[in-house]
Amino acid sequence: MNVLVTGGAGYIGAHTVVELLQADHQVTVLDNLCNSSPIALERIARITGQRAHFIEGDVRDTALLTQVLQERQVNAVIHFAGLKAVGESVQKPIAYYDNNVTGSISLLKAMTAAGVRQLVFSSSATVYGPLAPVPYREDMPLGQASNPYGSSKIMVEQILADLCHADAGWSVAALRYFNPIGAHESGLIGEDPQGIPNNLLPFVTQVAVGRRPELAIFGGDYDTPDGTCIRDYLHVVDLARGHLSALQKLGQATAGTGLGLKAWNLGTGQGTSVLDIVRTFETVTSRPVPYRIAPRRAGDLAAFWADAALAASELGWQATRTLEDMLRDAWRWQSKNPQGYQPEAS
Repeated sequence: MNVLVTGGAGYIGAHTVVELLQADHQVTVLDNLCNSSPIALERIARITGQRAHFIEGDVRDTALLTQVLQERQVNAVIHFAGLKAVGESVQKPIAYYDNNVTGSISLLKAMTAAGVRQLVFSSSATVYGPLAPVPYREDMPLGQASNPYGSSKIMVEQILADLCHADAGWSVAALRYFNPIGAHESGLIGEDPQGIPNNLLPFVTQVAVGRRPELAIFGGDYDTPDGTCIRDYLHVVDLARGHLSALQKLGQATAGTGLGLKAWNLGTGQGTSVLDIVRTFETVTSRPVPYRIAPRRAGDLAAFWADAALAASELGWQATRTLEDMLRDAWRWQSKNPQGYQPEAS
């Protein structure tokens, strides 16, 4: 299958491109490199012995997307391109709606023009909203998000639902991620945020490798056993493989009749607190992680995790790697690449 991966040089995108290439798919990556590095694509080639076709471009460029879809004879799209930090979205809402919502509309216009109607969309557990009971299940209604990032994902899912209702030829998988961490076992690709990390694990590993003096834990007074937030952490490679399972499912649609919009949670079904992450990381790596309790961040919820049974029954997918695996692989990536994809200063 010829697959276009938007945002394919990013953290989740790069790991998914590895899995696609190893499954003998032909891959085109479109990325504007605003939060990613072309070095990731070189590392992917080292891991797989194959090279994805790379186009530097923005998902909001509908004309470029249409051209790429037609010239590359694309059969399906995996759509990662967008901004993804909850806290940052509260500070920069317009940027998030522009990249995540406008960018998705641009992609859908291009796919329609090119006659491509199979899409795997990078959604989020935040679509359930702050009032949803845990564990989150796919049959729950979309909620009212507590931050613009979550709102942007809800908006795109609603757009996709309306599109599939209007045109029965579409097959769309909305994969609702929980909290991906870890890195490829080779240590060649991993999470490399720019500036101060918005996500927990790269913050932890940057402290452990000496790039930052201490970890800021945002909130120590939540109604949880140790006062810190609880999330459902899953290995990024498990998450990447979920996209291949979704592609296979979409490919089961009969000619001219799509599957419509289907949503699946990708998580482990288990919640882990921030302090549990820190303590387990220290045990697995024998590296100290000094921390301080900082004020809560706007938009953060106390605790949520997945009910992942539907993905197991309908996609044949489940997370297989342990928390220790996730943390060990994250540390291997960071220790091999102290400055991420950037060379160390001499």
